Amino acid sequence: MVLSMDNNCSATSFDMELCAQKLKSLGVQVAEDQWRRLIQDAVLKPEVRRYMFYNSRAFQIAIAVVFYMSLWTNIYSTVQLCSFGRYWEASVLVTLAAVAVTVVVILVIDCRQRKINVNTDVRLAAVNEIFIKHGLIVGITDALDGPHNILQLWFVHFSPERCLQSLAAHITDLQRTRESGLQHSLDQICVVMEAVVRPDLGMEEEALREESPLLSSGVNPNKEPVTCNELLHLVPKGPPEVMAQQLLVIFSGCYVRLLVTGRLPRAVAGGHLEHSSVPCLCQFVKTTVLNTHRSWFMGR
Repeated sequence: MVLSMDNNCSATSFDMELCAQKLKSLGVQVAEDQWRRLIQDAVLKPEVRRYMFYNSRAFQIAIAVVFYMSLWTNIYSTVQLCSFGRYWEASVLVTLAAVAVTVVVILVIDCRQRKINVNTDVRLAAVNEIFIKHGLIVGITDALDGPHNILQLWFVHFSPERCLQSLAAHITDLQRTRESGLQHSLDQICVVMEAVVRPDLGMEEEALREESPLLSSGVNPNKEPVTCNELLHLVPKGPPEVMAQQLLVIFSGCYVRLLVTGRLPRAVAGGHLEHSSVPCLCQFVKTTVLNTHRSWFMGR
């Protein structure tokens, strides 16, 4: 099941009434107000929609064109300072160099798109925590429809029982054989949160008395709160079953996005899905997230 909306128009939104009807027809009994609010908070806030527009394929194509034209102009201007710059072969070499660099930049962007996006995928974790209990996982993608940037919210059928058992057994094995590598991989799954510093009440009152002017001016300026960045680990230590459940919830949004766009890595032998060219969610987590040889998690 998929819902679509035009991200170019700020007044549009997903058809939640149609979504509720389809969920009921599928036998999914979830409190409507609950998942509506979670989807609203996850992907429909103005700042999130702006981020998704600037991170969309349409905007990236526009940036690539501007980058190519700017790069070609700069290289061509530099070549003109040389003696061979007046020959037509120089223009061909400039064009080939600009195309090559632009292609490299596009490939780097595409590689980043295959990684988890904290601003979209992880924000859907609260939604997936609810729907995964009912055999569904949710992800969001964007597509081009002429000049319009279309957001698509995908609901994919998923049975978590076998994946949960397999992933919990894998975590148990890693704890026994490569605990340091496992801990390093889990430490990478984190986000930076901004927290307000709250000083001790007695110290705060003393500081206010020391900072108060001798002559009152009658003006009480509102001071900006002092904030600091805190590192929040998304998968805290616990029993393997709890850690496996948390990993499935966090990476389900990314899994759905890569699944529907055809960007999932190929399945490897040994998974519990037979005769399938794409990995299941637990195999995806094993080979990319819990890979002790490289760090796959990257917040964008």
